[in-house]
Amino acid sequence: MTWENGTWGERRAGRVTIGDVARTAGVSVATVSKVINNRHGVAEATTARVRDVIEQLGYESSLVATSLRRGRTDVIGVLVAEFEPFSTEVLKGVSQALSGTGYGLLAYSAMVGDPEGAGWERRSLARLAGTLIDGAIIVTPTVQVPATPVPVVAIDQHTGPAETATIDSDNVGGARAATDHLLGLGHRRIGHLRGRVDLASAHQRERGYREALEGAGIAFDPDLVRDGGYRPEPTDGAVRELLALSEPPTAIFAANDLSALRTIEVARDLGLRVPQDLSVVGFDNVPETAASTPPLTTVAQPLHDIGTGAVQLLIEMLAGRELKTPHRHLPARLVVRDSTSGPRRTGAVLKPVARGRA
Repeated sequence: MTWENGTWGERRAGRVTIGDVARTAGVSVATVSKVINNRHGVAEATTARVRDVIEQLGYESSLVATSLRRGRTDVIGVLVAEFEPFSTEVLKGVSQALSGTGYGLLAYSAMVGDPEGAGWERRSLARLAGTLIDGAIIVTPTVQVPATPVPVVAIDQHTGPAETATIDSDNVGGARAATDHLLGLGHRRIGHLRGRVDLASAHQRERGYREALEGAGIAFDPDLVRDGGYRPEPTDGAVRELLALSEPPTAIFAANDLSALRTIEVARDLGLRVPQDLSVVGFDNVPETAASTPPLTTVAQPLHDIGTGAVQLLIEMLAGRELKTPHRHLPARLVVRDSTSGPRRTGAVLKPVARGRA
């Protein structure tokens, strides 16, 4: 909008500049700058007129200009490989936690189309740190978080040394609960779809799976373990391999919900019923699990709380306070739905029917 002949008219398309504000208000650029930065030396009436024009034009100074002038942007970045169900739920918690803090939120994905590419964190931080964001929350990093001029919190840390502040859930206990649930239903051949091998959570969830088997007196069988990578595509082939074994598993514990949901799809494609022929358990409790057919039994991570906790850690760091607990672990709980039941009570080994891929 522009002020012409006493009325607000349509302004030509394009970014509103500080010069536009100055011309419309009839003052100098220096005066507008003083008003924006709350500096003294501008009459009250002039300040009111400039602020009115700023509001009418929708003027916003650029983050780059703000960071150069003030040394900060008051923006926190959430860096993800891609916007999938897990990161989206975490992002909701981050957004909620930032309300009322004075910080804005920049959600940034540098790996759209190539979510398995490593090192996206370095590139993202190089582009954003110190110029567009004051601190970063990195979701499931693919590498050790590099040295950076801004504070960083990692959600689901990399397998390397835990030097970066981190927050996650009880992966070991959650996986143990999932496997114990299947054992309690009578399953003895329980397959496991591992997560991303570069993430600590994948190793912790496999550890919980093994501990549960050991506690039940069942020897660990490496033939019952395949890599799902936390993604549907590698899960597809891994499930088919497990179900093609001469003695296939009667239940599968997947390291995340995306792999578990794909497991159900593959089982259905092979002519198997879930849970009558194959029980399936996931991990995360993303919203899609309650709406799946059948609804998925899973381990619930407090995803919103993880996002909130990451913000709390980061704000403490931005305030210059030393973290008393730089590595925080939140509880996880089993949510039992309809994708699990006892194994078939037959003497024969159930074999899937060969069909085309879904």
